[in-house]
Amino acid sequence: MSSTADSIKFLVLCLVWGLTWIAVKFGVDTVPPMLFAATRFIAAGLFLLCWASRKSGRQKLRRRDYARLTVVSVLMISLCYGPLFWGMKFVPSGTAAVLEMSLTPLALLAFGLGLGEERWSLIGAVSMVIGIAGLIVLFSPTLTDGETRGFMRAMGIGAVAWAAISSAWGSVLARPLITRYGSVMLSGSTTLIGGAILLIVSLWFEPIDTADLFAAWTLEAIAGWAFLVVFGSLIGYSIYMQLLRDIGPAKAGSFAFVSPAIAVSVGAIVAGEAITQQGLFGMMLMLVAAAGSLFADRLGDLWRLRPGHRLRRCERR
Repeated sequence: MSSTADSIKFLVLCLVWGLTWIAVKFGVDTVPPMLFAATRFIAAGLFLLCWASRKSGRQKLRRRDYARLTVVSVLMISLCYGPLFWGMKFVPSGTAAVLEMSLTPLALLAFGLGLGEERWSLIGAVSMVIGIAGLIVLFSPTLTDGETRGFMRAMGIGAVAWAAISSAWGSVLARPLITRYGSVMLSGSTTLIGGAILLIVSLWFEPIDTADLFAAWTLEAIAGWAFLVVFGSLIGYSIYMQLLRDIGPAKAGSFAFVSPAIAVSVGAIVAGEAITQQGLFGMMLMLVAAAGSLFADRLGDLWRLRPGHRLRRCERR
C-alpha cells in the first residue's frame, strides 16, 4: 500500500464487500435478482452524481470518453451484477463470494497480460493451474446432485464466474476515466448507466405482477437492499474506484484475500450454509492461486535475490 489512507480504505473495502454477500442472498431469495440489482444501482448512482455535482461542480464528459464510459458501465455493472445476482439464486452466498473474489485477481492478471501491462511468468502460469484445480474441487459435487438441480447450480456457477471476468475487464478500462473525472463522478455515472440497463433487462425477462412484487419486498429484502445501497455502493464501490486509481487494479483486487473469509463465516452463522472439508480445500487452492497471481512479480524478485541464484548469475558472467 502506498499510504496509511490507502490501507484503511482497503480494510474497509474488505469488510464491507465481505458482508454484502449475505445482503444479496436475502434480497434475491424473494425479489427478482436483476430488478433487485438495478434499483440498488440506480438509487446509488443518482445519489453519487448529486454528491459529485455539489462537491466539484458539474463536469462535462469529453466526447471521446462516451464510448469508454458506456463499455465500463456495462462491464462493471450490467454484465457483472446481473449474472451475479441471478447466479446467487442457485449458489450459496459464501461459495459465490469465494468463486467471484478468487477469480477476480486471476482475471485482472489475464487482462493485464492481454493489454501488455503484465509480464508472463512461471509463477503466474502455475497460479492459473492451481485456480482451475480449485474450481474443480470446489464445485464438482454440484453436478451430481440431480439433473435439474445440478444443471441450474452449474449455470449459477458459470454466471458468478463471468461476473468476476466482466468486473476485472471493466476495472482495467476504468482507470483512465477515474483519473480524469474523479472516483465519485465515475462511480455515480457507471452505477446509474449500468443500473438503467439492468432495469430494462429486468422488465423484459423478469415479468412479475404488481401484487407479487410488493409481497416480494420482505423486511429482509429491504434491509439487504438498503445495506447494499449505502455500504456496498456509496461506500464500497467508491472506495474501490479510488483504489483502482491510486494503487492500480491488481493491488485493489487483492481484497479477494480477506472478503471471502468474512462472507463464508457470515453465510455459515446467519444463513446456516454448510462448509465441507472438500469445499474448504477448494477455497484454499483458489485463494493460493489468487495470491500467486497478484504477487507473481514480487515472488519472482525474491527468487532472483536468493544467494544461490545470485552466485549462479555471477558464474555465468
